[in-house]
Amino acid sequence: MQAFTRHQGPGTSGTGSDVLVVGGGIIGLVTAWRAARRGLRTAVADPDPGGGAARVAAGMLAAVTELHYGEETLLGLNLASAERYPAFVAELEAASGQDTGYRACGTLAVALDADDRALLRELHALQQRSGLTSEWLTGRECRRLEPMLAPGVRGGLRVDGDHQIDPRRLAAALVTACERAGVVFHRAWAERLTVVRDRAVGAVLAGGLALTADQVVLAGGSLSGRLGGVPDEVRPPVRPVKGQVLRLSVPRPYAPFLSRTVRAVVRGSQVYLVPRANGELVVGATSEELGWDTSVTAGGVYGLLRDAHDLVPGITELPLVETRAGLRPGSPDNAPLLGPTALPGLHLATGHFRNGVLLTPITGEVMATVLATGELPEEARPFTPRRFPPGVRTAPAVPAGTSAATPAATSAATSAASECQEQPA
Repeated sequence: MQAFTRHQGPGTSGTGSDVLVVGGGIIGLVTAWRAARRGLRTAVADPDPGGGAARVAAGMLAAVTELHYGEETLLGLNLASAERYPAFVAELEAASGQDTGYRACGTLAVALDADDRALLRELHALQQRSGLTSEWLTGRECRRLEPMLAPGVRGGLRVDGDHQIDPRRLAAALVTACERAGVVFHRAWAERLTVVRDRAVGAVLAGGLALTADQVVLAGGSLSGRLGGVPDEVRPPVRPVKGQVLRLSVPRPYAPFLSRTVRAVVRGSQVYLVPRANGELVVGATSEELGWDTSVTAGGVYGLLRDAHDLVPGITELPLVETRAGLRPGSPDNAPLLGPTALPGLHLATGHFRNGVLLTPITGEVMATVLATGELPEEARPFTPRRFPPGVRTAPAVPAGTSAATPAATSAATSAASECQEQPA
Protein backbone atom coordinates (compact mmCIF):
# COMPACT_ATOMS: atom_id res chain seq x y z
CA MET A 1 0.00 0.00 0.00
CA GLN A 2 1.23 3.47 -0.80
CA ALA A 3 2.32 5.74 2.02
CA PHE A 4 -0.34 8.23 3.05
CA THR A 5 0.22 11.78 4.23
CA ARG A 6 0.01 12.14 7.96
CA HIS A 7 -1.80 15.06 9.53
CA GLN A 8 -1.70 16.41 13.02
CA GLY A 9 -5.16 17.49 14.17
CA PRO A 10 -4.89 21.05 15.52
CA GLY A 11 -7.26 22.40 18.09
CA THR A 12 -8.86 21.04 21.19
CA SER A 13 -8.76 17.31 21.66
CA GLY A 14 -12.23 15.75 21.52
CA THR A 15 -13.80 12.70 23.02
CA GLY A 16 -12.80 9.42 21.45
CA SER A 17 -15.21 6.80 20.12
CA ASP A 18 -15.15 3.41 18.48
CA VAL A 19 -16.80 4.78 15.32
CA LEU A 20 -17.00 8.29 13.91
CA VAL A 21 -19.53 8.76 11.10
CA VAL A 22 -18.86 11.83 8.95
CA GLY A 23 -22.22 12.84 7.51
CA GLY A 24 -25.63 12.75 9.17
CA GLY A 25 -27.94 12.06 6.28
CA ILE A 26 -30.06 8.92 6.16
CA ILE A 27 -27.11 6.68 5.26
CA GLY A 28 -24.88 8.11 7.98
CA LEU A 29 -27.67 7.93 10.55
CA VAL A 30 -28.59 4.31 9.85
CA THR A 31 -24.90 3.38 10.00
CA ALA A 32 -24.54 5.11 13.37
CA TRP A 33 -27.74 3.58 14.78
CA ARG A 34 -26.84 0.06 13.75
CA ALA A 35 -23.26 0.43 15.00
CA ALA A 36 -24.51 1.68 18.37
CA ARG A 37 -26.92 -1.25 18.58
CA ARG A 38 -23.89 -3.50 18.14
CA GLY A 39 -22.40 -1.96 21.29
CA LEU A 40 -19.94 0.36 19.55
CA ARG A 41 -19.42 3.84 20.99
CA THR A 42 -20.52 5.93 18.03
CA ALA A 43 -20.39 9.62 17.12
CA VAL A 44 -21.77 11.55 14.14
CA ALA A 45 -20.31 14.80 12.76
CA ASP A 46 -22.89 16.92 10.93
CA PRO A 47 -24.26 20.43 11.50
CA ASP A 48 -27.85 19.38 10.74
CA PRO A 49 -28.45 15.64 11.30
CA GLY A 50 -31.40 14.37 9.32
CA GLY A 51 -31.54 17.38 7.01
CA GLY A 52 -30.33 17.76 3.46
CA ALA A 53 -31.42 15.05 1.09
CA ALA A 54 -34.17 13.80 3.35
CA ARG A 55 -35.86 17.14 2.71
CA VAL A 56 -35.81 16.50 -1.05
CA ALA A 57 -36.04 12.77 -1.80
CA ALA A 58 -39.39 11.24 -2.75
CA GLY A 59 -38.86 7.96 -0.90
CA MET A 60 -39.78 5.47 -3.63
CA LEU A 61 -38.76 1.94 -2.70
CA ALA A 62 -38.65 0.90 -6.34
CA ALA A 63 -36.37 -2.11 -6.73
CA VAL A 64 -38.42 -3.39 -9.70
CA THR A 65 -39.50 -0.23 -11.54
CA GLU A 66 -36.03 1.33 -11.08
CA LEU A 67 -34.30 -1.55 -12.88
CA HIS A 68 -31.92 -0.36 -15.60
CA TYR A 69 -29.89 -2.28 -18.19
CA GLY A 70 -26.45 -3.16 -16.88
CA GLU A 71 -27.49 -2.91 -13.23
CA GLU A 72 -28.41 -6.53 -12.58
CA THR A 73 -25.84 -6.84 -9.79
CA LEU A 74 -27.24 -3.76 -8.08
CA LEU A 75 -30.72 -5.26 -8.47
CA GLY A 76 -29.79 -8.04 -6.05
CA LEU A 77 -28.80 -5.54 -3.38
CA ASN A 78 -31.92 -3.45 -4.00
CA LEU A 79 -34.19 -6.48 -3.67
CA ALA A 80 -32.44 -7.64 -0.51
CA SER A 81 -32.97 -4.20 1.05
CA ALA A 82 -36.60 -4.00 -0.07
CA GLU A 83 -37.29 -7.35 1.57
CA ARG A 84 -35.89 -6.00 4.85
CA TYR A 85 -38.01 -2.87 4.87
CA PRO A 86 -41.10 -4.05 6.81
CA ALA A 87 -39.02 -5.46 9.69
CA PHE A 88 -36.66 -2.47 9.56
CA VAL A 89 -39.54 0.01 9.80
CA ALA A 90 -41.14 -1.91 12.68
CA GLU A 91 -37.86 -1.93 14.61
CA LEU A 92 -37.11 1.73 13.93
CA GLU A 93 -40.58 2.92 14.84
CA ALA A 94 -40.43 0.95 18.08
CA ALA A 95 -36.98 2.36 18.88
CA SER A 96 -37.91 5.96 18.09
CA GLY A 97 -41.60 6.08 18.92
CA GLN A 98 -42.14 7.89 15.59
CA ASP A 99 -44.04 7.07 12.42
CA THR A 100 -41.91 6.81 9.25
CA GLY A 101 -44.69 7.16 6.69
CA TYR A 102 -44.06 3.70 5.24
CA ARG A 103 -46.83 2.66 2.78
CA ALA A 104 -47.12 -0.74 1.12
CA CYS A 105 -49.13 0.75 -1.73
CA GLY A 106 -47.40 -0.55 -4.87
CA THR A 107 -46.45 1.29 -8.05
CA LEU A 108 -47.99 1.75 -11.49
CA ALA A 109 -45.69 2.65 -14.40
CA VAL A 110 -47.60 3.84 -17.46
CA ALA A 111 -47.02 4.73 -21.11
CA LEU A 112 -48.61 7.77 -22.74
CA ASP A 113 -47.88 7.09 -26.40
CA ALA A 114 -46.61 4.35 -28.70
CA ASP A 115 -42.94 5.16 -28.13
CA ASP A 116 -43.41 5.19 -24.36
CA ARG A 117 -45.25 1.88 -24.60
CA ALA A 118 -42.36 0.34 -26.55
CA LEU A 119 -39.91 1.46 -23.85
CA LEU A 120 -42.15 0.10 -21.12
CA ARG A 121 -42.48 -3.23 -22.95
CA GLU A 122 -38.67 -3.46 -23.04
CA LEU A 123 -38.53 -2.79 -19.31
CA HIS A 124 -41.16 -5.47 -18.72
CA ALA A 125 -39.11 -7.97 -20.73
CA LEU A 126 -35.99 -7.11 -18.70
CA GLN A 127 -37.95 -7.54 -15.47
CA GLN A 128 -39.20 -10.94 -16.60
CA ARG A 129 -35.69 -12.07 -17.59
CA SER A 130 -34.53 -10.97 -14.14
CA GLY A 131 -37.19 -13.07 -12.42
CA LEU A 132 -39.16 -10.07 -11.16
CA THR A 133 -42.91 -9.84 -10.66
CA SER A 134 -44.75 -7.23 -12.72
CA GLU A 135 -48.05 -7.34 -14.61
CA TRP A 136 -48.73 -5.75 -17.98
CA LEU A 137 -52.03 -3.81 -18.07
CA THR A 138 -54.01 -2.20 -20.85
CA GLY A 139 -54.69 1.51 -20.73
CA ARG A 140 -58.24 0.84 -19.59
CA GLU A 141 -57.01 -1.39 -16.78
CA CYS A 142 -54.58 1.33 -15.68
CA ARG A 143 -57.37 3.90 -15.53
CA ARG A 144 -59.54 1.49 -13.60
CA LEU A 145 -56.83 1.37 -10.93
CA GLU A 146 -56.14 5.11 -11.05
CA PRO A 147 -59.13 7.05 -12.45
CA MET A 148 -57.19 10.36 -12.50
CA LEU A 149 -54.89 9.11 -15.26
CA ALA A 150 -55.12 10.77 -18.66
CA PRO A 151 -57.49 9.11 -21.15
CA GLY A 152 -54.63 8.60 -23.60
CA VAL A 153 -52.65 6.19 -21.39
CA ARG A 154 -51.67 3.30 -23.67
CA GLY A 155 -50.70 0.66 -21.11
CA GLY A 156 -48.70 0.11 -17.99
CA LEU A 157 -46.92 -2.13 -15.51
CA ARG A 158 -48.44 -2.94 -12.13
CA VAL A 159 -45.74 -3.66 -9.54
CA ASP A 160 -47.31 -4.45 -6.20
CA GLY A 161 -43.95 -4.86 -4.46
CA ASP A 162 -42.57 -1.34 -5.04
CA HIS A 163 -43.64 0.78 -2.08
CA GLN A 164 -42.76 4.14 -0.49
CA ILE A 165 -41.63 5.82 2.70
CA ASP A 166 -41.45 9.47 3.77
CA PRO A 167 -37.70 10.30 3.91
CA ARG A 168 -38.27 13.29 6.18
CA ARG A 169 -40.01 11.15 8.77
CA LEU A 170 -37.48 8.38 8.26
CA ALA A 171 -34.61 10.77 8.96
CA ALA A 172 -36.32 12.21 12.04
CA ALA A 173 -36.94 8.72 13.40
CA LEU A 174 -33.31 7.77 12.82
CA VAL A 175 -32.08 10.86 14.69
CA THR A 176 -34.25 9.96 17.67
CA ALA A 177 -33.27 6.29 17.53
CA CYS A 178 -29.60 7.27 17.43
CA GLU A 179 -29.99 9.55 20.44
CA ARG A 180 -31.76 6.82 22.40
CA ALA A 181 -29.01 4.36 21.46
CA GLY A 182 -26.34 6.68 22.87
CA VAL A 183 -24.95 8.11 19.63
CA VAL A 184 -23.14 11.41 20.26
CA PHE A 185 -23.88 14.20 17.77
CA HIS A 186 -21.28 16.85 16.98
CA ARG A 187 -23.22 19.53 15.13
CA ALA A 188 -20.43 20.94 12.98
CA TRP A 189 -18.81 20.37 9.59
CA ALA A 190 -16.00 17.87 9.40
CA GLU A 191 -13.14 19.72 7.73
CA ARG A 192 -10.37 17.15 7.57
CA LEU A 193 -9.72 13.46 8.06
CA THR A 194 -6.96 12.78 10.56
CA VAL A 195 -4.42 10.19 9.40
CA VAL A 196 -1.64 9.00 11.74
CA ARG A 197 0.92 6.34 10.80
CA ASP A 198 -1.01 5.40 7.68
CA ARG A 199 -4.30 4.94 9.51
CA ALA A 200 -7.49 7.03 9.76
CA VAL A 201 -7.93 7.94 13.43
CA GLY A 202 -10.59 10.65 13.44
CA ALA A 203 -11.45 14.04 12.01
CA VAL A 204 -11.07 17.74 12.73
CA LEU A 205 -14.27 19.76 12.84
CA ALA A 206 -14.89 23.36 11.92
CA GLY A 207 -13.61 25.41 14.82
CA GLY A 208 -10.71 23.07 15.46
CA LEU A 209 -12.28 20.35 17.60
CA ALA A 210 -10.38 17.09 16.99
CA LEU A 211 -12.38 13.88 17.30
CA THR A 212 -10.64 10.54 17.58
CA ALA A 213 -12.05 7.15 16.66
CA ASP A 214 -10.88 3.62 16.03
CA GLN A 215 -12.81 3.64 12.73
CA VAL A 216 -14.14 6.44 10.52
CA VAL A 217 -17.07 6.10 8.13
CA LEU A 218 -17.31 8.67 5.36
CA ALA A 219 -21.04 8.97 4.57
CA GLY A 220 -21.27 12.44 3.07
CA GLY A 221 -23.27 11.75 -0.08
CA SER A 222 -22.26 13.65 -3.20
CA LEU A 223 -19.67 15.68 -1.30
CA SER A 224 -17.88 12.72 0.25
CA GLY A 225 -15.00 13.23 -2.15
CA ARG A 226 -14.39 16.76 -0.88
CA LEU A 227 -13.39 15.98 2.70
CA GLY A 228 -9.90 17.33 3.35
CA GLY A 229 -7.08 15.02 4.32
CA VAL A 230 -8.38 12.00 2.44
CA PRO A 231 -5.52 10.55 0.36
CA ASP A 232 -6.19 10.57 -3.37
CA GLU A 233 -5.74 6.80 -3.50
CA VAL A 234 -8.90 6.26 -1.45
CA ARG A 235 -10.92 9.38 -2.20
CA PRO A 236 -14.45 8.24 -3.17
CA PRO A 237 -15.27 8.77 -6.86
CA VAL A 238 -18.68 10.38 -6.40
CA ARG A 239 -20.21 13.31 -8.26
CA PRO A 240 -23.33 15.44 -7.71
CA VAL A 241 -26.37 14.88 -9.92
CA LYS A 242 -28.99 17.57 -9.39
CA GLY A 243 -32.66 16.73 -8.98
CA GLN A 244 -35.54 19.19 -8.70
CA VAL A 245 -38.71 18.07 -6.92
CA LEU A 246 -42.13 19.63 -6.33
CA ARG A 247 -44.59 19.12 -3.50
CA LEU A 248 -48.31 19.74 -3.85
CA SER A 249 -51.16 19.26 -1.43
CA VAL A 250 -54.37 17.37 -2.13
CA PRO A 251 -57.38 19.20 -0.62
CA ARG A 252 -59.92 16.95 1.08
CA PRO A 253 -62.53 17.24 -1.72
CA TYR A 254 -59.98 15.83 -4.19
CA ALA A 255 -58.85 12.92 -2.00
CA PRO A 256 -57.89 10.25 -2.72
CA PHE A 257 -56.14 11.73 -5.76
CA LEU A 258 -53.92 8.69 -6.37
CA SER A 259 -53.81 5.45 -4.43
CA ARG A 260 -50.24 4.43 -5.31
CA THR A 261 -47.03 5.77 -6.81
CA VAL A 262 -47.50 6.51 -10.52
CA ARG A 263 -44.58 7.01 -12.87
CA ALA A 264 -44.05 7.32 -16.61
CA VAL A 265 -41.67 8.29 -19.37
CA VAL A 266 -43.08 11.36 -21.12
CA ARG A 267 -41.30 12.32 -24.34
CA GLY A 268 -38.11 10.77 -23.00
CA SER A 269 -38.31 12.42 -19.56
CA GLN A 270 -39.10 10.43 -16.45
CA VAL A 271 -41.74 11.74 -14.08
CA TYR A 272 -43.26 10.25 -10.95
CA LEU A 273 -46.06 11.16 -8.55
CA VAL A 274 -45.83 9.86 -4.99
CA PRO A 275 -49.01 10.32 -2.89
CA ARG A 276 -48.54 10.51 0.88
CA ALA A 277 -51.16 9.42 3.39
CA ASN A 278 -51.11 12.96 4.84
CA GLY A 279 -52.34 14.51 1.56
CA GLU A 280 -48.96 15.53 0.17
CA LEU A 281 -48.15 14.70 -3.45
CA VAL A 282 -44.47 14.62 -4.47
CA VAL A 283 -43.65 15.21 -8.15
CA GLY A 284 -40.18 14.63 -9.54
CA ALA A 285 -37.58 14.68 -10.71
CA THR A 286 -35.09 16.30 -13.01
CA SER A 287 -31.64 14.76 -13.56
CA GLU A 288 -29.01 17.40 -14.24
CA GLU A 289 -25.21 17.22 -14.41
CA LEU A 290 -24.61 20.75 -13.16
CA GLY A 291 -21.98 20.34 -10.49
CA TRP A 292 -22.90 21.79 -7.12
CA ASP A 293 -25.80 23.94 -8.32
CA THR A 294 -28.94 23.43 -6.21
CA SER A 295 -31.08 26.28 -7.54
CA VAL A 296 -34.71 25.68 -8.41
CA THR A 297 -35.29 26.84 -11.98
CA ALA A 298 -38.39 27.95 -13.83
CA GLY A 299 -37.58 25.42 -16.56
CA GLY A 300 -37.29 22.58 -14.09
CA VAL A 301 -40.60 23.40 -12.42
CA TYR A 302 -42.32 23.91 -15.78
CA GLY A 303 -41.03 20.63 -17.19
CA LEU A 304 -42.17 18.62 -14.18
CA LEU A 305 -45.63 20.20 -14.10
CA ARG A 306 -46.05 19.83 -17.88
CA ASP A 307 -45.18 16.13 -17.82
CA ALA A 308 -47.22 15.50 -14.67
CA HIS A 309 -50.20 17.26 -16.29
CA ASP A 310 -49.91 15.05 -19.36
CA LEU A 311 -49.94 12.05 -17.04
CA VAL A 312 -52.62 13.25 -14.59
CA PRO A 313 -54.45 16.33 -15.97
CA GLY A 314 -56.17 17.12 -12.67
CA ILE A 315 -52.85 17.99 -11.04
CA THR A 316 -53.15 21.61 -12.16
CA GLU A 317 -56.02 22.05 -9.67
CA LEU A 318 -53.76 21.26 -6.70
CA PRO A 319 -51.91 23.87 -4.64
CA LEU A 320 -48.14 23.98 -5.21
CA VAL A 321 -46.62 24.24 -1.74
CA GLU A 322 -42.89 23.61 -2.16
CA THR A 323 -40.07 23.44 -4.71
CA ARG A 324 -36.63 22.04 -3.84
CA ALA A 325 -33.45 20.80 -5.44
CA GLY A 326 -30.84 18.43 -4.09
CA LEU A 327 -27.84 16.38 -5.15
CA ARG A 328 -27.69 12.64 -5.72
CA PRO A 329 -24.28 11.04 -5.08
CA GLY A 330 -23.45 9.36 -8.39
CA SER A 331 -20.67 6.78 -8.72
CA PRO A 332 -18.95 5.48 -11.89
CA ASP A 333 -21.29 2.47 -12.07
CA ASN A 334 -24.35 4.00 -10.31
CA ALA A 335 -23.86 1.66 -7.35
CA PRO A 336 -22.86 2.43 -3.75
CA LEU A 337 -19.42 2.18 -2.20
CA LEU A 338 -19.69 0.14 0.99
CA GLY A 339 -17.05 -0.98 3.44
CA PRO A 340 -13.32 -0.63 4.06
CA THR A 341 -10.93 1.27 1.84
CA ALA A 342 -7.23 0.63 1.28
CA LEU A 343 -6.53 3.09 4.12
CA PRO A 344 -6.88 1.19 7.42
CA GLY A 345 -9.56 2.64 9.65
CA LEU A 346 -11.46 4.40 6.83
CA HIS A 347 -14.76 3.03 5.51
CA LEU A 348 -17.14 4.39 2.89
CA ALA A 349 -20.93 4.44 2.82
CA THR A 350 -21.69 6.68 -0.14
CA GLY A 351 -22.44 6.75 -3.87
CA HIS A 352 -26.01 5.44 -3.54
CA PHE A 353 -27.18 7.68 -6.41
CA ARG A 354 -30.96 7.24 -6.87
CA ASN A 355 -31.33 4.31 -4.44
CA GLY A 356 -30.23 5.72 -1.10
CA VAL A 357 -33.57 5.51 0.69
CA LEU A 358 -34.25 2.06 -0.75
CA LEU A 359 -30.82 0.84 0.38
CA THR A 360 -31.05 2.28 3.90
CA PRO A 361 -31.85 -0.99 5.74
CA ILE A 362 -29.18 -3.11 4.11
CA THR A 363 -26.56 -0.34 4.25
CA GLY A 364 -27.00 -0.05 8.01
CA GLU A 365 -26.76 -3.81 8.40
CA VAL A 366 -23.69 -4.13 6.17
CA MET A 367 -21.81 -1.25 7.76
CA ALA A 368 -22.54 -2.37 11.33
CA THR A 369 -21.32 -5.86 10.50
CA VAL A 370 -18.05 -4.71 8.98
CA LEU A 371 -17.45 -2.22 11.80
CA ALA A 372 -18.11 -4.82 14.49
CA THR A 373 -16.43 -7.84 12.90
CA GLY A 374 -14.09 -6.58 10.20
CA GLU A 375 -15.86 -8.78 7.65
CA LEU A 376 -17.83 -7.35 4.72
CA PRO A 377 -21.04 -9.40 4.24
CA GLU A 378 -21.20 -11.42 1.05
CA GLU A 379 -24.08 -9.44 -0.49
CA ALA A 380 -22.03 -6.23 -0.22
CA ARG A 381 -18.75 -7.54 -1.65
CA PRO A 382 -19.54 -6.48 -5.24
CA PHE A 383 -19.82 -2.92 -3.91
CA THR A 384 -16.50 -2.63 -2.11
CA PRO A 385 -14.75 0.71 -2.72
CA ARG A 386 -11.74 -1.30 -3.90
CA ARG A 387 -13.53 -2.27 -7.12
CA PHE A 388 -12.34 1.01 -8.64
CA PRO A 389 -8.67 1.62 -9.52
CA PRO A 390 -6.89 4.03 -7.14
CA GLY A 391 -7.50 7.64 -8.05
CA VAL A 392 -10.44 7.00 -10.43
CA ARG A 393 -12.74 10.02 -10.55
CA THR A 394 -16.17 10.91 -11.83
CA ALA A 395 -15.76 14.55 -12.78
CA PRO A 396 -18.90 16.64 -12.30
CA ALA A 397 -20.17 18.69 -15.20
CA VAL A 398 -19.82 22.36 -14.25
CA PRO A 399 -21.32 25.03 -16.54
CA ALA A 400 -18.91 27.54 -17.98
CA GLY A 401 -18.37 30.53 -15.76
CA THR A 402 -19.39 28.78 -12.54
CA SER A 403 -17.45 27.23 -9.72
CA ALA A 404 -17.58 23.65 -8.49
CA ALA A 405 -17.72 24.92 -4.92
CA THR A 406 -20.83 25.85 -2.98
CA PRO A 407 -20.75 28.32 -0.08
CA ALA A 408 -20.52 25.42 2.35
CA ALA A 409 -18.51 23.17 0.09
CA THR A 410 -15.11 23.62 1.54
CA SER A 411 -13.31 20.34 1.86
CA ALA A 412 -15.45 19.89 4.93
CA ALA A 413 -18.85 19.72 3.33
CA THR A 414 -19.91 16.22 4.23
CA SER A 415 -23.22 16.74 5.95
CA ALA A 416 -26.74 15.57 5.44
CA ALA A 417 -27.16 18.36 2.94
CA SER A 418 -24.78 16.49 0.69
CA GLU A 419 -26.76 13.32 0.91
CA CYS A 420 -29.49 13.53 -1.68
CA GLN A 421 -29.27 9.79 -2.07
CA GLU A 422 -32.40 8.17 -3.33
CA GLN A 423 -33.43 10.26 -6.15
CA PRO A 424 -34.85 12.87 -6.13
CA ALA A 425 -35.24 10.00 -8.54
